Amino acid sequence: MTEIHIEEIYPYPRERVWRALTDSRAMADWLMPNNFEPRVGHKFEMRTKPAPGFDGIVRCEVTVVEPPERLSFTWSGGGNDTLVTFTLASVDQGTRLTLVHSGFKGLKGWMVSKLLGSGWRSRILHVYLPAAIGRMTEHGYSAVAQKDQLTCAN
Repeated sequence: MTEIHIEEIYPYPRERVWRALTDSRAMADWLMPNNFEPRVGHKFEMRTKPAPGFDGIVRCEVTVVEPPERLSFTWSGGGNDTLVTFTLASVDQGTRLTLVHSGFKGLKGWMVSKLLGSGWRSRILHVYLPAAIGRMTEHGYSAVAQKDQLTCAN
């Protein structure tokens, strides 16, 4: 079984990073349009452009919500059923985010993990999420300049 494991440090308090992870509008900005709610058992979808063997819909279910430390949800799309876990820890520089995306099986899973791992590393956690964290306010999300997105039906 293959797993993606990434750590990033953001110069923001843990509560602010948590809000960016769990606010549906913020998540739409840094990840994909969605109908996410931070409650265990909530089933939600994220939508992106379809690709060969993938209809563009990631079907998910929230499995863990432990504010402001841990968020987990299933990630099912393109024939792969995996688990995404974000863990937050306060550090001197701000917040350490640890992403573990696990459960990739077989050759197809290995190939998908390489593709997703590249996206998590190069764009999502390194560019899009920190920009979204920067747009968080005390009262919610201020999406001043969102990246191009598809709409997500609720």
